[in-house]
This record gives sequence, C-alpha cells and structure tokens, in this order.
Amino acid sequence: MPDIQFSSDEKELLVRRIQLYFTEELDQKIGQFDAEFLLDFFSKEVGAYYYNRGLQDAQAALSAKLDDIQDAIYQLEQPTEFSR
Repeated sequence: MPDIQFSSDEKELLVRRIQLYFTEELDQKIGQFDAEFLLDFFSKEVGAYYYNRGLQDAQAALSAKLDDIQDAIYQLEQPTEFSR
C-alpha cells in the first residue's frame, strides 16, 4: 500500500480539526507543526488499518451486489428440458 497522501487543502482542514479537538476535548493548545506531525504519525501508523477496513467494506458491498445480480439472472432463466 502506498503512503496515504492528502492534498494541501485536505491536510490544512485535518490539522485544524486536530487543533480544535485538542482545544475542545483536552483543553490544550496544539500548534500547527505539532498537529501536522500528529496527523503524519497517525496516517503512517494507523492509516493502513482504516484503509484495509474500507477495502473490506467495499468487497462486502460488491459481493452483495453480485449476489443480487446472480439472483436476477437466475429469475430470468426459462424452463427447459435440462435440469440443473
């Protein structure tokens, strides 16, 4: 898996969210550099877990849709002398 990269706008937004969390939930101020460092750390160390979970969820959604398609195709079959 390649490293998780964010656009500069995404990173700026995420850094602000981290700073807001620290202020509101932990009653601590955190600077932009520290928030960026924390974001990079979590992206590197924890990001793969979220990425893999997203892939698993996508696989499950795709599998469910394929099951629906298979059922729809089965319902379209016409009876013949051959049995399954």
